[in-house]
Amino acid sequence: MRFSNFLFPESRSPATDGAILDEVMQEIRLSEHLNFDAVWLGEHHFDGNCCYVDPITFSAAVAMATSRIRIGYAVAQTSLHHPIRLAEQLALIDHLSKGRLIVGLGRGTNYNVYDYEGFGIDPAEAQARFEEAEDIMLRAWTGEPLDHDGRFWQLKVPALRPGCYTRPHPFVIRSASGEASMVALAKQARPFLMSVQTNAVTRQRLSLYRQTMAGAGADEAGIAKVLDQCWAWRNVYVAGTDAEAEAVGIPAFIAMHEQRAAMRNRIAQERAVGMGQERPGMGNRIDPAQGLVCGSPATVAEQMSELAETGIGGVIITFRLGAMPYEVASESIRLFMSKVVPQMARPLAA
Repeated sequence: MRFSNFLFPESRSPATDGAILDEVMQEIRLSEHLNFDAVWLGEHHFDGNCCYVDPITFSAAVAMATSRIRIGYAVAQTSLHHPIRLAEQLALIDHLSKGRLIVGLGRGTNYNVYDYEGFGIDPAEAQARFEEAEDIMLRAWTGEPLDHDGRFWQLKVPALRPGCYTRPHPFVIRSASGEASMVALAKQARPFLMSVQTNAVTRQRLSLYRQTMAGAGADEAGIAKVLDQCWAWRNVYVAGTDAEAEAVGIPAFIAMHEQRAAMRNRIAQERAVGMGQERPGMGNRIDPAQGLVCGSPATVAEQMSELAETGIGGVIITFRLGAMPYEVASESIRLFMSKVVPQMARPLAA
């Protein structure tokens, strides 16, 4: 199982944005130094919950500051972007990174309506825009002239320049927060990014994923190959003992989710607008018992080993929980790579 670091850094005030951005670059360099397989960037606007805001622009800086580590999006909110502009930007960053991109695409957040309002986009159109945009991007990356007459875009593109460094294009993966979207991707033999879930839910969903792929005609080798390209997301905090980890990690986790809910709750109260009901299981992710792996190296290694046994290819880990100081998060990161990962390489005590 591959290990990666998901950087979703919170900045509580505009006055701290610049300092937090500097710390994110430090964390990225640390991740490469410690031999993580990838760093992941998210996209979220207007509330400081993700201080770099635009993962596409930021990933260009990441590409130039690193040399080996892969760079993923978890996810780029495809519905908020013009597909040709996005295809151009990603082709350019594919060159700058020399083929290290993992292009995670999604329709965007399920319930922060202000992301869409700020860009003048009807949130009810989000999924349809996403589907049309992805199709345009894949066609544009062929390097052939593109004529497109769709619901949202009417385009005549002579040819995309530059072409992609990776042929035929960077690796593309979709998010699948719900079971239905995961099943739809399994029918197409497409890998997916899984949102935060317990190990029990992860096992159940991956079992369904395998069954669905087999029912669509995939053999065992094909299923294993696609599953190896899938990633699961976890929030992790490691300290010397379980008690030390819980004393820091649990309050940070709770405060992170309270902050993430603040803007959406305020807008819902002021204007009575939102994006409908939260998905089933969303409440579990804000419960530390369900959404946080927290403890000593031995405790965290046990949880990570259980995840590895599901056969999933990689884990996307958020180490810096909300407004947690960088120095605290970086120590957790170092402990994970120096103490947790080595324990996973040998059988754990019963």
